[in-house]
Amino acid sequence: MEALAMVQAYTAIGIGLMVGIGAAGACIGIGNMCSSFLDGAARQPEMIPELQGKVFLLLGLIDASFIIAVGVALLFAFANPLLSALA
Repeated sequence: MEALAMVQAYTAIGIGLMVGIGAAGACIGIGNMCSSFLDGAARQPEMIPELQGKVFLLLGLIDASFIIAVGVALLFAFANPLLSALA
């Protein structure tokens, strides 16, 4: 019974870290990328259409990595495969 409680506690800590660090990393990455886009757009306004498509593609990829981390966290929250190893 004690091992079950330990697995659940460590899983909860891991879920919090996955979501928290994932969100922070995504926010920092998007902030840096958009800052660089604005710098590039201010220096060369004629490049805005080419840069804008790349920025939106990378925005989607950065957000997708965070959403995948949330999906894995939900897997561990509701269908923890580690709990079946104890049984």
